[in-house]
Order: sequence, then structure tokens, then C-alpha cells
Amino acid sequence: MTYRYSDGSTPVGLDVGTSRIVAAWPDETDYVYRSELNSFVALPGSKFTESVLRKENVPHTVRANEILVQGNESERFADLLGAESRRPMARGFLNPDEPESLTMIGELLRSLLGTASHARQKLFFSIPAAPAGAADTLTFHEATLRQMLSELGYDAKSVSEGLAVVYSELEGSNYTGIGISIGGGLCNVCMSYLAVPVISFSVPKAGDYIDASAAAVTNDMATRVRLIKESSFLFGGVQPEKTHQVIAVYYDDLIQSLVGAMKDVFTKSKSLPRLGRPIPLVISGGSTMPLGFRERFERAMQVAEFPVPISEIRLAGNPLTATAKGALIAALSEM
Repeated sequence: MTYRYSDGSTPVGLDVGTSRIVAAWPDETDYVYRSELNSFVALPGSKFTESVLRKENVPHTVRANEILVQGNESERFADLLGAESRRPMARGFLNPDEPESLTMIGELLRSLLGTASHARQKLFFSIPAAPAGAADTLTFHEATLRQMLSELGYDAKSVSEGLAVVYSELEGSNYTGIGISIGGGLCNVCMSYLAVPVISFSVPKAGDYIDASAAAVTNDMATRVRLIKESSFLFGGVQPEKTHQVIAVYYDDLIQSLVGAMKDVFTKSKSLPRLGRPIPLVISGGSTMPLGFRERFERAMQVAEFPVPISEIRLAGNPLTATAKGALIAALSEM
């Protein structure tokens, strides 16, 4: 199978997440990925600092009296400076409280993707399902991202984040099942029947909620809590430190909130197809990475007596890249 269009271009899949932006491209036998943290930090303006950053190929934007370091290096500088990194997105959408939001998203996309290699190169990007009452926010978010990507030369289309997980992970069931992405800003849920989305919604509580809540209890920075969560936290046994104990409390609260919302939505839905057999459920996203998360989630589903029969609950092959891979598969399907 060829992964190129007649004009020689390759399609792109893009996961525009609150915490991280991930891009996916096909190669001859598999997929390749690049990612950047969706964050930035301000450094004091300095010609010398600017030259060093440029020499080290650190993505940055120069202002009159400051330098904005964006992407992966922003976390390291924030930790060194004892400051919170700033976020272009919040709760799954462009951050209305961050004045540099649009500029930084644009710079991150340019740094990660570059300009299109051919005219109208196909790109599918993820968008969240709108939480209750947030339809207007989603409209602005989607239109703004499409415009930014169009300015880079891409023929950009959107795909729901939960559905992208289905595309990525549920080929074996003919794309019938439930895909869940638990990221930084939202939990996105999609039930699909033969690749057709039947139910899509999001829960406005995810990884950032854990970080901010735990930081408030431990009197620490949310950025530092996230580093601990991603590097050393795991479920089960006695938690070694107070921060780990607090993270566990808010992880359990997140899981209970997600499972409760899923049970409520699926119980009340009038559009559930008659499946005749249990369906698989796959979970992905950075917040699913701690060891033991899948088991914790599965127990919560069993206790809740979820109304749809589930054949298995499993983690995505790579939880950090599943959405980008699914977006790429959506683009490839149009070849």
C-alpha cells in the first residue's frame, strides 16, 4: 500500500491536546510521531540567552523584554525558575485567560509540523466533544485551529478525539466499541458502531484537575506535581510520600466521576444500537499511564454495573500517540 497522494504528499494526523500536541506520519511499514508540550514559559529578554537558545534549536519567541520558550523545553525552564508553565489551552480548549494563547499555539504548530510539503496536503486534527453548554467554545476552537493549519498550507479537517481512539485501536472489532481519551483537560468518550459515532461526550475533569487539586493540598506547584505523577506514581500498596497519597485520592475521584458520567449518559441514551454481543472498550491518553490505572478503572466499571455489556477493557497500544494515530488513519481513509 502506498501512503502518498498523487501529488506526492503524505497525510498527517494531529492530536491537539491540552497537555501535549502530537503529530503522526506514515512511513513504509508503520507510523512515526513527534510531540511537543503544549506549554511555554517567559524568560527575561537577553541577546545572549536568545543566541544560546537558537544554537541549541530550542523553540522560542522573542518579545521586546522577554523570551517565550515553548514546547518540551518549557517544563525544564519552569522547574528551574520555580514558576508555573503557562498553557495555551485549558480544559480541552483554547485558553481564554491566556493572552498569548493563539500566538503560542501557532508557533507550536509551525515548529512541530512545518509548512505543508505540497499544496493542500491532507491533515486531520483532533477536537474534543463539547461538555454541556460549551458548543460555542468548541465552534471557535475548531475554526481557529483549522485556520492556523490552513495558513501553514494544509487541507485540515477535524475528527472527534474519542472517535480517533476508536480508529486507532479497534480495527479488530470493525471499529465497534468505546474509545476513551483521558488527557490533561478533558475525558473524551465515544461509542462507535462500524466506525459511525453513536455517542460522543466529554467530562471536564482530567489530568490537570489532579495536578491542580493535589498542588493545592500539598502547597506545591501544579507543574511539579505533574512531574511526580508522570515519573513515579503508581496504583496499589502504600504510597511512599504525601504527594503520591494525594494524587491517588484525586485519581480515584477522576475515575469515579468519569464512570458515573458514562453510566448516566449511556443509561439515558435513546440512540444505542442493538449490538447482540459485548463490545470492547479502550482507554488512552497521558493520564492512563500510571501502573495499575486500567485495573482501577475496570473495577470502577464493574461496581457501577455499566449498562452496555463490555467484552474487555484495555489500554491503547501507546496511550500517548493513539489519538494522533487515529487522526492519521482518518486521513489515510480518504486516499
